[in-house]
Parts: sequence; structure tokens; C-alpha cells
Amino acid sequence: MSALIAPSILSADFANLQRDIEMINSSNADWIHIDVMDGRFVPNISMGIPVVEAVNRIARKPLDVHLMIVEPEKFVEAFAKAGARVISVHEEACNHLHRNIQQIKSLGIQAGVAINPHTPVSVLENVLMDIDLVCLMSVNPGFGGQKFIENTYEKIKALKGMIVSMGSKAKIEIDGGVSMTNAAKLLGYGADVLVAGNSVFSSPQPIKAIEELKSIQY
Repeated sequence: MSALIAPSILSADFANLQRDIEMINSSNADWIHIDVMDGRFVPNISMGIPVVEAVNRIARKPLDVHLMIVEPEKFVEAFAKAGARVISVHEEACNHLHRNIQQIKSLGIQAGVAINPHTPVSVLENVLMDIDLVCLMSVNPGFGGQKFIENTYEKIKALKGMIVSMGSKAKIEIDGGVSMTNAAKLLGYGADVLVAGNSVFSSPQPIKAIEELKSIQY
């Protein structure tokens, strides 16, 4: 079995975004990962609803939208209408996480929950049966190109144990610092989806980089 590969367009060339989306279309990637940052939950501002709409017009892969924003409930419906097929909200940003998950599911799309590096996987125990995806941040959110945090392996192991013991169908997505040097180990510990930004878009042969990640069997 091979992982789902989700190139992150945060690392794309924004002056040639259509070209980079078409590259992903022609590759073996499974999803297109879109990081939405508001400058409040994270110390950076990235892209919003108009960019998701524009990407959706070109994309032939499902859009995996990662909301690094406060009060995501105000924007989830708009992102779904813009073309998101998966929406992940941050546990740390949601006062009423179960309600946020219900809102996403009511729109007929997959619901994910993201957690920061310092957040234990145990906070997901009461929602793990309700979600389709857990996005484990393996860098501190807000910027691309950061160094992978090694403790992520232990978090994957603990989360996989919870998923198996509870009978959850949630996939484990790893976001941050993913490369060919750690991808096999991540999958070995139990990851299902690899978000790849720098390792794809800084490669002279991005389609080949995606193919190499996709070819890892676990």
C-alpha cells in the first residue's frame, strides 16, 4: 500500500501558480494541500477563499484545505463552496470542536482536525470516531520549509494505537518537513497522508519527487 501524497502549494511559485497546479494534475499526487493562515492563529498570512476558488477551477485533484485560523466556523461554508473537499481545523483554535466537526460534515465533505507539535494526541479521544483525518503538525505552523520535529514519530505511534483500539477510520496526515529521508519511517509508524511542500517544489523534477514519495510501500 502506498501513501496519499498531498503537495502543499504554500511552497509553489505564486507567480506561476496555474503552471504548478497543472504540474500536480499531471503527477501521481492524490490531493492538493492548501494552507490558509490568518496572521492571528499563526504569525503569517497566506491565501484565502479567492485563491481556493481559482485553484479549484484548474485542479483535477481534491483540495485538502488546512485552516490555520481563529473562528473557523465563520469561514468553513465559504471554503466548501470554493471547492474544498477536505477541511481541517485546529483543535487549539476551536472552543467547540465537536460542533466545528459537525458543521464540516454537514456540508458533505471530509472533516479533519489538526494539532500543533506541543499538543498531545489524547485531546482527540472524544472526536476520533467523528473525523476523517488527523493532521499532525511536524513543524510549528505558520511558515514553510521548517525542520522536521523528531518527536512526531512517537505521536504517530500513539495516535495509530488510539485509532486501532477505537476502530476509527481516521487517516493520519503529516504536515511539515516531509522528505524522502523521513517518508518511509513516517509511513512505517502509521502515517497515511504525506503533505510535501519544499521537497516537491524545490526539486528540479517535481513530478519525479512526487512519484518517489508515492512509490514508497508500507
